[in-house]
Amino acid sequence: MGDGRYTSAMTTKLMGIVNVTPDSFSDGNRYFAPDVATRRVAELFAAGAALVDIGAESTRPQATPLTSDQEWRRLQPVLDVVMPAYPNRLSIDSRHPETIDRLARAYGSRFLINDVSGFNDPQMIAVAARHGLGCIVSHLPAAVGTDIQAAHAGSLLGDLDTVTRELLTRHGELVTAGVSPEGIILDPGIGFGKTPELNQRLLRFPAELPGYPVLLGYSRKRFLGDDRFEIEPNLAAGRIAIAAGAAYLRVHDVAAHAALPAELSGSAA
Repeated sequence: MGDGRYTSAMTTKLMGIVNVTPDSFSDGNRYFAPDVATRRVAELFAAGAALVDIGAESTRPQATPLTSDQEWRRLQPVLDVVMPAYPNRLSIDSRHPETIDRLARAYGSRFLINDVSGFNDPQMIAVAARHGLGCIVSHLPAAVGTDIQAAHAGSLLGDLDTVTRELLTRHGELVTAGVSPEGIILDPGIGFGKTPELNQRLLRFPAELPGYPVLLGYSRKRFLGDDRFEIEPNLAAGRIAIAAGAAYLRVHDVAAHAALPAELSGSAA
């Protein structure tokens, strides 16, 4: 993991999203069939994605949690096809250390963990270190542990300093456990247990942590407004994130975002 293949921030890169779910807020059931999901992965890479994030458990408010076995059954038919085809270009969106351990044993360590519960489970840290996996640490308030629904339903966090402190604490714990710092990407967890005002501020979060690669996942989320499924509010958020120094944007509309880094680079010249 020391070759920096996930963490170069010289140019903002795009991460596409494939939800192998029947109930995600944006595209539930659209890519649930394995053959459709595998085609979508190829389409996102062709559109300009540097990475594609594959998840099987919806994180929307009031979604039904999955067990690790249920998650595995959804993921396996897709990963059997795409893991060999795209080594080191996939991330797996999961909060279950049992799933990640099973994936690493089945396919090797050529993927990243995207843990939307913030590696709040020490077992996920241990699995990452044991298999030498790259890690996307998506902030979830430490007080809720790994309970994503509790973050949505509880008192919403409005403090930027708490996000920064908890992310850096988790980064230190991962490095102490043996995860290479070159393989860690930080994500402030826009939309996960936070006020709309803080979500807006987090579009500029990369400027808070210069020297750390930061991923931002704002795509189609409620804080963007009633027209959040239209492309322009998403592109407007992307422009803010790139100007702040984001290393990655996690988006549904890869093709529409693909011109943004060059657009902003030209406007700054």
